[in-house]
Amino acid sequence: MLATRNLSQDQWLKARLKGIGSSDASAAVGLNPYKSQLELWMEKTGRITPEQPSEVEDSPLLWGTVLEPIVAEHYAKRTQRKVRRVNAILQHSEHEWMLANLDRDIVGDEEVQILECKTAGIHSAKFWENGVPEYIQLQVQHQLAVTGQFAADVAVLIGGQKLETYRVERDDELIKQLIKLEALFWKRVEDDIPPPVDANSSSAQALRLLYPHDNNQTLNLETDEEANRRFNTLLSVREQLTILSKQEALLKHQLQETIGENSIALFEQGKITWRQSKPSTQLDTKRFKQEEPKLYEKYSKPKLGTRRFLVQTTH
Repeated sequence: MLATRNLSQDQWLKARLKGIGSSDASAAVGLNPYKSQLELWMEKTGRITPEQPSEVEDSPLLWGTVLEPIVAEHYAKRTQRKVRRVNAILQHSEHEWMLANLDRDIVGDEEVQILECKTAGIHSAKFWENGVPEYIQLQVQHQLAVTGQFAADVAVLIGGQKLETYRVERDDELIKQLIKLEALFWKRVEDDIPPPVDANSSSAQALRLLYPHDNNQTLNLETDEEANRRFNTLLSVREQLTILSKQEALLKHQLQETIGENSIALFEQGKITWRQSKPSTQLDTKRFKQEEPKLYEKYSKPKLGTRRFLVQTTH
C-alpha cells in the first residue's frame, strides 16, 4: 500500500506505472471501448503520458472527478451507509503488479465494502440501461481481487439528475481469468513487447504516436502470405463499403425528399429529425491574411504533418 495524501500528481502517475490499476483492467484485457491494449501498453512503458482532466476544458474525465464526492455523499444519504476516502494505492498480496485506487470504502457493512462512483452524460446513459457496463464490471472485480472484499456498489449519476446504484458481487471464476489475462499483458510491459492492435480508435491514435515518421524506405511484402491476405481483405472490405455507402446515400436522399420541410418523421422502429442548425460565425482567414498580414503571422503556429495511409492496387 502506498499513501497518496501527500503525493504530487507526477508522483501519483509514476506510482501507477508500476502496475495495472483497476481503471486499467478492462483495457489490459482488450475489453475497454475507449482505450486499446496498445495505448495502455504505451502508457505503462512510458512512451506516452496518460490523459489527465483539464481544469479549464469540459470533458467527461473532468466532471467525473468534480462530481465524485457529490455522488458519494448522496449515496451515503440514500443508503444510510458510512463511506470514507481511501488515500492510498492498494496492492494485491500475491500479484504485486495488481494495483487499485478506491473511490470510497464502506465502513462496517457486511453486505458491501467498496463504493465506485461514476457519472454518465446524456450520450453514454444508454450503456447503463441494462446495468453496469462490462468494462466497469471488470474494474470492480479487479478492486475486489486486490482488496479481498466480497461486494461493491456502483453509484452512477445519469444525465446530471438521476442517481442509480448497482450491486456487483465478487466472482472468483471471473477474477481468476482476469488475473490470468492481466498477467499476460503485464509480461508484455516488462518485456517491452507491444500487444496486437484492434479496431478501437484508440489503437489508431496509439499507432500514430508509436510510428509518427516514415523513413522513406520500401518494405517488400509480396511473399508474406499473412500480410497479403490482410491486404486483399482490406480491398474487399473497402469495395463493400463503397457499395453500402452509395446505398446509404440513396436511401437518405429518398427519405429527405419524403420528409420535405418537416422537422421530424416518425417510423415504426424510430424517427428521423432534420432540423436547421443555429447560425454561427467563423473567421475569414484568407481575408485576414490579406488585410492584416503581420497579425496573421504573429498568431500563426506550425502544424506538424501526419502520415497518410493510402491504398493502391497494381491493376
